[in-house]
Amino acid sequence: MTNLTAGKCIPCRKGDPALTNAQIAELLLQIPAWELIQADDIPRLQRVFKFKNYVEALAFTNKVAMTAEKEDHHPLMVVEWGRVTVQWWTHVVKGLHQNDFVMAAKMDEMV
Repeated sequence: MTNLTAGKCIPCRKGDPALTNAQIAELLLQIPAWELIQADDIPRLQRVFKFKNYVEALAFTNKVAMTAEKEDHHPLMVVEWGRVTVQWWTHVVKGLHQNDFVMAAKMDEMV
């Protein structure tokens, strides 16, 4: 099994395949706090992070943004009072890529 937190995001290109259901199921074992959802007919990883207040939620969002910039892979984030909802998927493959799981694992280490 791949060590996701030690992984790096790799550039994706049009035509690269999305992960299969079997690959997704295997990788989900490493990030049990995340759920697999469907949005716009595309599988995505989603997790809601809870915080004591808006300032902590925003600080977490900024921390994620710095890692996303470094890895050149960016999530959908919704910041609310005391919570941040995060979704990962890879637009170019119209589904999930290992990069999404790498970033989800890295976020798990941030809290």
